[in-house]
Amino acid sequence: MARNMYQYGTSPRKIQPERQPQRKNRNLRVVEDLPRQKVKISVTQKRKQLQLTLIVIGIFMVLLTISYRNSQINEKFSTIQSLKKELSSIEKENEQTKVTIENSLNLNTIEKLAKEKLGMQKLTNRQTVYINLPKKDYVEAPTEEVVIEKEQNWFQKLIGKILQK
Repeated sequence: MARNMYQYGTSPRKIQPERQPQRKNRNLRVVEDLPRQKVKISVTQKRKQLQLTLIVIGIFMVLLTISYRNSQINEKFSTIQSLKKELSSIEKENEQTKVTIENSLNLNTIEKLAKEKLGMQKLTNRQTVYINLPKKDYVEAPTEEVVIEKEQNWFQKLIGKILQK
């Protein structure tokens, strides 16, 4: 018998519970639906319920506000992105226009257009006329003295009139 007590392996021996006979539900009672009695809730329980309700409503309002702000931020971000795309396309068009203007301002191109479209020609030595100008200054000196009055408030005007007398 000593040998039967020794267990080989690492798992412990299972103890088998004693079986209890199952009872058959012979005496079942039918419970009728009785009118409910009014349960009295204490004032502290009502306060706790009200506090809990207000906390849940507050959390809901905070989450709603955060969600609304995030939607506004997303709208502004998408507006900024579209404006950046528009700006880059306008800048690209501006650069292309600058290159076109620089190409059209080339002296060789201007000379070629003047000869072909307008029928112009280069000047010859016979067409050059030299003019001698005297070194006299043509700017006239002012004959009248110009007095510029500064804007003054009524107090400064009064003091000015008193000092003039």
